[in-house]
Amino acid sequence: MKHSQSNDFLYQLFALLIAVILVHALYVILIRPQAAAILEDRLAQEAAGELVVVERSMYVVVKDYEQETCFILMLWAMAIMGFKARDLLAERKLLQQTLIQVGEGSRILPEDARQLSRPVQALAENQRDYLLPRALITGLHRFQSTRNIQDVSSAISETCETESDRLDSELSMVRYIAWAIPSIGFIGTVRGIGEALSQAHKAVEGDIAGVTASLGVAFNSTFIALVISIVVMFLMHQLQLLQERLVLDTHSYCDQNLLRHLQVD
Repeated sequence: MKHSQSNDFLYQLFALLIAVILVHALYVILIRPQAAAILEDRLAQEAAGELVVVERSMYVVVKDYEQETCFILMLWAMAIMGFKARDLLAERKLLQQTLIQVGEGSRILPEDARQLSRPVQALAENQRDYLLPRALITGLHRFQSTRNIQDVSSAISETCETESDRLDSELSMVRYIAWAIPSIGFIGTVRGIGEALSQAHKAVEGDIAGVTASLGVAFNSTFIALVISIVVMFLMHQLQLLQERLVLDTHSYCDQNLLRHLQVD
């Protein structure tokens, strides 16, 4: 378990590093040069006295540092959730296998528990850490030691509840990112409004270009942050749904393939 936690930490660290490199490279190579060219063209048209039809360019909307940070966090959160979703889907594949070889109408006695647990213990090391094998092994060992079916049911339920709590706690970083993204957008809003107020004297004199540009920063950062937050929250809730279904289906698997076959002399 400690080895798995260490791998998760390293994965998250490298995922963040790669997200920073990719997004910053995209901004340096494409987004900011394109935005600068569009803004310079507008200024040239205004200086020439031409009628400028302002169209919202996506390059201009996302060009600021707050939007760049939001995209980095979005990619980081998606990488974390993708990693966890892959593990969940791998665990779900075990639910389609028959790990307890018991025929219909057969009964499992406490003396049979050791024999029935061998196929589960023979799984690959990484698969033995999955929820279903752990729940089955826990139930069989409890049945062998206590010879009490209610204790087996309680042990399996406790294993599933503990796993549910663990899976929920592992989403803490994703929840933090989902909270941080709109917060960064609001930081851009405050920065933009502050810059606009600092240029209020120019607006009084008739030069409103600086004020409008600063207000653009304020509104664009909030807009992008809220859109990204909606996407991240949707993906996070889909991942939570996968987690909850895994726990419920594992409990149902244990009921159908183990608990209903147990019998005490």
